[in-house]
Order: sequence, then C-alpha cells, then structure tokens
Amino acid sequence: MAIVETTIVPLGTAGTSVSKYVAACHKVLQEEKRVKYMLTPMGTVIEGDLDVILAVIRKMHEVPFNEGALRVSTSIRIDDRRDKQGSMEQKLKAVEEKL
Repeated sequence: MAIVETTIVPLGTAGTSVSKYVAACHKVLQEEKRVKYMLTPMGTVIEGDLDVILAVIRKMHEVPFNEGALRVSTSIRIDDRRDKQGSMEQKLKAVEEKL
C-alpha cells in the first residue's frame, strides 16, 4: 500500500483563491471508494494501491482545466513501503509515541 501526497495548483486563473478548485478535486476523491485520503492545508495525502492513486490524481489534475484554469502544476510525493504494511494513521502514531 502506498501513501502519496499531492498538490494540484491551478495557474492562469482570474484570482488568487484556489479553494473552489481544491473542492472540485476533492469531489473526485469522494467518488473513489478504493482510496483513503486526508486534506491538509498544503495538499492532500492519499492511501491505497499505487496504480489506483495515480489514476485518481490524473483525474484530479484535469479538474482545474475543466473549471477554467489555463495551466495546472501537479506535484506528487510517493512513499511506497514494501517491507511492511503502513498507513497514514500508523505513520502519525509512530511519531506521536516518540514525543
């Protein structure tokens, strides 16, 4: 199972606010039942099968174009651990236990 952080930034829009684009991207996530996700102030973390996650991010990447953006910059960071099962909650718990 992979944990992926993505940030999708619309460029070439009329204003500086991006919340409407973020909300539209999250509608794609709400429809996809095969992944778990967490919205953060600076991006979105998605957990699940890597192939499914990449397909979902591809759909999310198109959303700002459909909403009128002229350019979209998408960043993706992948944590794909194969030696043991991990999760978003497990990663947070491991750090909290050390605090």
